Amino acid sequence: MGIKRSVSMYSLQDEYVRGKMNLEAMFKELKSLGADLEFITDQMMHNSPFPREETLQEWDRLIEKYQVKPMCNDIFINTTLYKNRVLTDWEATDLLIHEIKLANRLGFPVVRLVSETPAEIIEPALKYAEKYNVVLALEIHAGMSFDNPKTKAFTDIMFRLNSKYLGLVVDTGIFCRRHPRVSKNYFLELGLNPEVAEYIDNIFAKGTDPIRYIGDGFYTGGEHGPKYPKDLVKLLKSHVDREYCLFSCGYENSDLSILDKYLPYIVHFHGKIYEMTEAGEYSIDFEEIIAYLSKKNWSGYISTEYEGNRFALQGQDVDALSHVRRHQKLLKDLIEKYENKAGENNV
Repeated sequence: MGIKRSVSMYSLQDEYVRGKMNLEAMFKELKSLGADLEFITDQMMHNSPFPREETLQEWDRLIEKYQVKPMCNDIFINTTLYKNRVLTDWEATDLLIHEIKLANRLGFPVVRLVSETPAEIIEPALKYAEKYNVVLALEIHAGMSFDNPKTKAFTDIMFRLNSKYLGLVVDTGIFCRRHPRVSKNYFLELGLNPEVAEYIDNIFAKGTDPIRYIGDGFYTGGEHGPKYPKDLVKLLKSHVDREYCLFSCGYENSDLSILDKYLPYIVHFHGKIYEMTEAGEYSIDFEEIIAYLSKKNWSGYISTEYEGNRFALQGQDVDALSHVRRHQKLLKDLIEKYENKAGENNV
């Protein structure tokens, strides 16, 4: 089967919300790219997970007309739906069951569970995943990778039950070899101290990442906030500097071998991109990733997920489409290169 390509419609959210592209235009683009579909029903399907019949009929029309395959639906169990409490496990489980049923109706074989999904709702919902033939796959996202307690709570269940209906979606943001330049430029425009930017860049240059080097800015430090190294603290002059350090913990620099024991459970990849250049993605080495997966004979989809849109500078329009197209071409070329190489080795 090999490695295949898809595009997450998350990539085109700016074009969608500003009316530059509607769903039909997106389907047409996917067809031209030869890519299949990753979707976020919460974002682009009104009243999800309870869409009206006419909405479902329009979905069917687009699928039939453009012949793209639905591969993964990204969902959110909105546990903070109410401002005064979090959802009970029963409420969250009920929401997940409705999402499973909708995924089946729309033709998605995989539901991506956001990293914060409560592990307690997985087993009660599993029989519905089995009934409706939908894999429940937790996203392994930078900032909440494999050693994060919430992630581990899910993987412990996954290993224990060893069900084909439990798996993982890996975000390639855990393989950043450089801190995204678009993020740095965005914060510099807001007044970031350049010395702080250089400090973070040097962490990646040393082969590590901010979580490992300075501590997880999101979760450590107790009531007084993150406890950063003293040499970094001396550089922090404003709330922008502190926010930059905190958000830098959302990019990890892991070795690909971290995937080894999880590969049988990985059903999908988010091919995260922040900035496509002529040489490839600025922060992430996709050739390294495709070579690794080909060598391991992994089969499944890598879905382009553009996230540079959140770092648009003042006066500049977001042009997600050009980044998506460049990334899809890169993936196509790399997949062909390493699949051909694998074929030659098997002769």
